[in-house]
Amino acid sequence: MAKWGQGDPRWIVEEREDGTNVNNWHWTERDATSWSKGKLRELLVGIAVENEAGRCEISELKQVEGEASCSSRKGKLIFFYEWNIKLGWKEFTMGMILPTKAMATQELTVKRKLSETTLQIQASSPVELGVRIPTVALHMTELFDTAIEQLYRIFTVKDLVQKFSKSPAVLEAEKGRKFQMFDGNVTGEYVELLTNKKIVMKWRCRNWPEEHYAIVALNFVPTLGQTELQLDCKGVPVCEEENMKFCWQKQHFEEIQGLLQLITLNG
Repeated sequence: MAKWGQGDPRWIVEEREDGTNVNNWHWTERDATSWSKGKLRELLVGIAVENEAGRCEISELKQVEGEASCSSRKGKLIFFYEWNIKLGWKEFTMGMILPTKAMATQELTVKRKLSETTLQIQASSPVELGVRIPTVALHMTELFDTAIEQLYRIFTVKDLVQKFSKSPAVLEAEKGRKFQMFDGNVTGEYVELLTNKKIVMKWRCRNWPEEHYAIVALNFVPTLGQTELQLDCKGVPVCEEENMKFCWQKQHFEEIQGLLQLITLNG
């Protein structure tokens, strides 16, 4: 047990001025029940099993009872779920009735639909288990007392990135190039760069599910001698929502504001 005053500072929430749950060190939980019900219906209805005896197809989801949640503890994602599911199905016996041309066309369409659905799930799944995790979208804005050109440079020039992040960074701001920030805790890839206007990135934290990236778009908008930065982020794991807000507000926006003040003082 740690001595008094020597505990991990991440445990102390009530004594922090901002009351922030740093890096999701404490237990956080998000309800994923509603999202999961819709996803179960999407994944199950239409599945067909076929052999020499016949063909069985799931036609409807009659009952879905249960719950699901996504939690985070010490920066790790934990998933809980319990479901009671009843399915409706229909069966076709092979060889009893010869199919008409219309029936053959319908069967081909069903098989094609199932094949396309399977491919889509495999291609878009960010988790090793093949299940898409529930995500949220974020929108944040911040007003900076500087010109667009200066603010854009702070996000794209390595030396300036290292100054506001106060840690080593690896980056080359060109489309398709990868980057690392905050000692490798944040990694990603540049998707689009419009000089002094817009930056789009694939963006992830180290503790997110493997190969899962959010899409972060930064729009630089001039306003009365200042610059408004508009952040739109899609694909953030629900359990990481608060941590993502903290990262951008505290570790990006506020640190950049401090850096701009130093630049102004130093002329």
